[in-house]
Amino acid sequence: MPGVLELLPREQIAFQRMLDTIRRVYERHGFLPIETPAIELAEVLLTKSGGETERQVYFVQSTGALEQGHAPELALRFDLTVPLARYVAEHEHELHFPFRRYQIQRVYRGERAQRGRFREFYQCDIDIVGKDRLSIRHDAEMPAVIHAVFEELAIGPFTIRLNHRKILKGVLAGLGLIETAAQSAALRALDKLDKKPRDELLAELSAAGLSAAASETLLAWAVERSPGYEAAQAMLSALPERFPAGGALMRAGAEELAEVFACMAELGVPGHRVMLDFSIARGLDYYTGTVYETTLDAHPEIGSICSGGRYEDLASHYTRSRLPGVGISIGATRLFWQLREAGLIRAAESTVEVLVCLLEDALRPTSLALASELRAAGIATEAVLEPRKLAKQLQYADRAGIPFAVLVGEDELARGEVSVRDLLRGEQFRVARSELAATLRVEIEQGRALRRGSP
Repeated sequence: MPGVLELLPREQIAFQRMLDTIRRVYERHGFLPIETPAIELAEVLLTKSGGETERQVYFVQSTGALEQGHAPELALRFDLTVPLARYVAEHEHELHFPFRRYQIQRVYRGERAQRGRFREFYQCDIDIVGKDRLSIRHDAEMPAVIHAVFEELAIGPFTIRLNHRKILKGVLAGLGLIETAAQSAALRALDKLDKKPRDELLAELSAAGLSAAASETLLAWAVERSPGYEAAQAMLSALPERFPAGGALMRAGAEELAEVFACMAELGVPGHRVMLDFSIARGLDYYTGTVYETTLDAHPEIGSICSGGRYEDLASHYTRSRLPGVGISIGATRLFWQLREAGLIRAAESTVEVLVCLLEDALRPTSLALASELRAAGIATEAVLEPRKLAKQLQYADRAGIPFAVLVGEDELARGEVSVRDLLRGEQFRVARSELAATLRVEIEQGRALRRGSP
């Protein structure tokens, strides 16, 4: 089916391990799991302003309601943020704030079928939601989590790019663009700085209301990048002199972002992974403060692999309480596909660690008892149930990615021994049956260490 990523088992194992790594890092940083239904009320999902995304909603309709001509009341969630807003508003009096949640679930969008774009995909989100207020210092936690996730995924050098919407809006106001809709149009154009030709960007900025001179000034400033903490802090300090008309909003954004950078350093995010990038705007008006995008240094063509930002009020459509927050999202399905296409991720070894072969039917009770013993010892084991040529059984294990095969013939049975074939190293040895599980545990761990050390 177009727009859906179906993986072969060993690829699925690799994908599941990616999700497990993300989940493990989220939990290590103090985030709690929630799940929300795939189906929400359509009126709930369509309250968030987001333009294109809301035009990709899948509606859900029973056959009975369809036959009666009823308008659909339900829809599939297109992100995890709107369900989070509904969830927090509904459980506001049962939650402890700041509420730190993670959520790893599928979402659905009516994307046009094309390579690398999916209609069903996993998102891995974290958010910190406050009640009435949320310290800006929590914004520094997002890059700390991003850094931990991608270091553990070991997919190559990456850069966490930060900016602040207040800085952007203050600069635009100082350049003569005051009206909110015009600023939004300009920010959407600026967000495409690395994706569109300069002439097209200038045309979009002009259409938003910026003069030619102001557009040139904006683009010249936005292409400047400040890697590391010292350079970033220096560039933030220089903003009032460079854009004196930026006003209090710009200065407030610069002060907030300076504090975020300071806290990031204290949280152990290394400076070589950090960049101040004034072109990062994030297209949605939903974001009001710090914004983030993460890119792989050696593969800029992949684009952002993790993004997010600060918002002033998560659930204004569902409650009168003010619930500010900050969050990030990893589109895991698209990321996995991109990494696989770039050769940065491969199919994993099988989760089955041992195949117990069956050489003749008379030995079936012994073989099945061995399999049960290994499973009881915590070793993932598959047992062959019908005898066939040993070469065929070993070939099956090799193709399935099972690293060890256990063989019991009449000779081994008489001696109280078992033969073990190491399929990765092409070696075979015998071991007493009573020592089989302990021996295999050692061999399995050694095999894993060898695979981790191989390029």
